[in-house]
Amino acid sequence: MLIFPQRSIVSDFLLAERIETGGVPTSNSFYGPGSVEEIARFKQLQQSFAPLFRDVFPDKLAPKTIVIIPSLTLDPETLYKIDGINYYEERLLCLLMLLRMPKTHIIYVTSVNVDPVIIDYYLHLLPGITGYHARQRLTLLSCSDISRKPLTEKILERPLLVDRIKKSIASDHPAHIACFNITDKERTLAVRLGLPVYGCDPDLLHLGTKSGSRMIFHKAGIPIPPGFENITTEEQLLDCLMELKKIYPPLRRAVLKINDGFSGEGNAIFPFNGASNYSHLRSWIKDHLHCMRIIAPGIDHTTFLKKYFQLGGIVEAFIDGAIKTSPSVQCRINPLGDIDIISTHDQIMGGESGQAFIGCTFPASSAYAAEIGRMAKRIAMEMRQEGVLGRFSIDFLSVLEKDRWKHYAIEINLRKGGTTHPFLMLQFLTGGMYNANTGQFEMAGKKRRYYYASDNFISDNCKGLTPHDLIDIAICHDIHYNHTKEEGVMFHLIGALSQFGKLGLVCIGDSPERAKELYSRTVSILENERQGKTITNPIPPSAFHNHPGLPAL
Repeated sequence: MLIFPQRSIVSDFLLAERIETGGVPTSNSFYGPGSVEEIARFKQLQQSFAPLFRDVFPDKLAPKTIVIIPSLTLDPETLYKIDGINYYEERLLCLLMLLRMPKTHIIYVTSVNVDPVIIDYYLHLLPGITGYHARQRLTLLSCSDISRKPLTEKILERPLLVDRIKKSIASDHPAHIACFNITDKERTLAVRLGLPVYGCDPDLLHLGTKSGSRMIFHKAGIPIPPGFENITTEEQLLDCLMELKKIYPPLRRAVLKINDGFSGEGNAIFPFNGASNYSHLRSWIKDHLHCMRIIAPGIDHTTFLKKYFQLGGIVEAFIDGAIKTSPSVQCRINPLGDIDIISTHDQIMGGESGQAFIGCTFPASSAYAAEIGRMAKRIAMEMRQEGVLGRFSIDFLSVLEKDRWKHYAIEINLRKGGTTHPFLMLQFLTGGMYNANTGQFEMAGKKRRYYYASDNFISDNCKGLTPHDLIDIAICHDIHYNHTKEEGVMFHLIGALSQFGKLGLVCIGDSPERAKELYSRTVSILENERQGKTITNPIPPSAFHNHPGLPAL
């Protein structure tokens, strides 16, 4: 359980300190990155968040500022592989919907300037707020840096930009930072800005690794695939693969997972084909390590194993089943220690291995949504004991066995993810809430909503379509989200469309079938509009899942 001091001790002191100095204490900038002083200061700032959350958050008319840093602070090799990486910073533009609170201010920082058409696209959806009113409370700042370095790193390299962020916060405004994920770099930025972060302390990031996840699942008593964690040497790997095969002789395949890999990009599948002579099993495994199939394209087994041993990893049994699904549960632990089951999704997986994230449907199947929500609650309770704060998701693998679903917990993602922004858009647009007991999204008048979402629509035919073109097409074909009907399509990653033919879609309908129909129709319209064709029959969603899956960022 998180324990926080009272407001009079921390929150009022910090606010008074900021008012007195006209910003945040300038001494913060002298703390060395990763130093004892910086870490202590960060923990002090985090402790101040509880009274802020208790006293300010519930009041929609309370003045406050949210600094949004949508940085993908991930492994550099991972970032290098993602086309249009800077445009992924647009995914948190859904948080501009917080401007529906008339005294809330937002500072949104990006690597490069966001097209004003895209900003207007979000602001015009605000209920009861004019675009002009919202725009006066929105500050957009840019690093003017197109490199693939994480945004937070770019900001830290620009002390004048850090100062500009500070000066953009009214001296009497309580403020905090919202991030995509939090690492030591975000900790340094938080200290230099003198602001708490609504997210997990970097000291706890090991809980979100593959090995850390398995240990949490063990504590919570949640079923997991048979396997071993914390593997850092070839000797350990050979021993674990041998032991796994001996314990489960029928096992056909094992999965190797790098601790910090995601969306299947850090996975490899090792086949046991021909491993029948147990007296020489270890030698056989060593001789056949090169036969493993690497999920990430362009990576050979030598490179994979070097990374695997460097970062550590796990080995698990590959779970077979005629009918399998990949649901996930999104959770949140707030600064007061309260646990919320925010949503459930069925992930759409693709690629040659079926382990790459393509998109998701919401909510997860009614056959098990409530059940995996209860399992996630037990896991979240263990996370709370460890001191975790903010959003995280839990991935499951579910197998239908004799008319019953069996669920295995797979991993914990200590960050926002590919299912975060679609759900936030639905919630902001409709005012509804996910009911963890029923596994349904419920609105006023007992109405329900569903969506089909993807970050991975990619088509060469759509290259050259500008943000202006996209919005014009959506309006002319009546697929844009309609407040009256409470259904339609919302786009994200809009900036990546023209150069990379890449786009994100959230298709909201009053039934799962309607949501998929909207996706199919939208894809057909985009494909045919660019080629100057007339729309005929919609193309099924599956037709656009043949491309390699991209990371579920």
